[in-house]
Amino acid sequence: MNDPINNRYDFVLFFDVKDGNPNGDPDAGNLPRVDPETGHGLVTDVCIKRKVRNYVQLLNKGNDYDIFIKEKAILNNLIADAHKEEEVKTKEKGEKTEAARRVMCRKFYDVRTFGAVMSTGENAGQVRGPVQFTFARSVDQVVPLEHSITRMAVATEAEAEKQQGDNRTMGRKFTIPYGLYRGHGFISAPFAGQTGFNQNDLDLFWKALLDMFEHDRSAARGQMATRKLIVFKHESAMGNASAHKLFDMVRAEAKTNPVRDFSNYTVTVPSQANMPPGVTLEVKL
Repeated sequence: MNDPINNRYDFVLFFDVKDGNPNGDPDAGNLPRVDPETGHGLVTDVCIKRKVRNYVQLLNKGNDYDIFIKEKAILNNLIADAHKEEEVKTKEKGEKTEAARRVMCRKFYDVRTFGAVMSTGENAGQVRGPVQFTFARSVDQVVPLEHSITRMAVATEAEAEKQQGDNRTMGRKFTIPYGLYRGHGFISAPFAGQTGFNQNDLDLFWKALLDMFEHDRSAARGQMATRKLIVFKHESAMGNASAHKLFDMVRAEAKTNPVRDFSNYTVTVPSQANMPPGVTLEVKL
């Protein structure tokens, strides 16, 4: 359905990692991101958006579902292509930016979902996306571990000669034994109306959150999975309750310590009977 969305949504996303690095910090040797004051693990909003983008790109749904911020993309070239569209070329000079912005929203799923700054070349303006995330934070403290690893090969002949044929390359790998992460998200109906984010896009977004880790496997990330997706749907476009009050109704508590599996957590989800007037609870997983 290409129907516009007329409801505000707030959601809680739980995902976990086992023996992996969910989001390395390039400024810290790719160590897992950790709040230095509390010891809780962090995963950035940008990281989560990247996984959604990658999932949509893998689906290859064709027209209107391309990805603007993707690996090796030259963004100004894509913006210039929008200016070559007939509906943009025929506009007066002062109207071209807005027309190009509309083209970018129509063609690129991530632009109409997350927004984008498109004034870096031929101007296509800026888009404030209807879907936004917070950082995800681990429910409990995490303990980053450092592991020595060995590759039974070297890169150059000089290295082989130096090792007299032993041909080993030593390296480091960082993991978290286990961490359950909680992130919050928001979907604005008024901003969706401005970008063209519709019901089809929303359905795809929920699917991406549920399945994004299934095609994001790597040696560095260990085992990751979406564990819970709890959605609060408001009757109105502007919302019927404060997001923070809804989020406070969802709790996750460890039954054992240390925790090494999702089964060691109890996740408490409120019932529909406890919802504020005008808010519907949807548990996607």
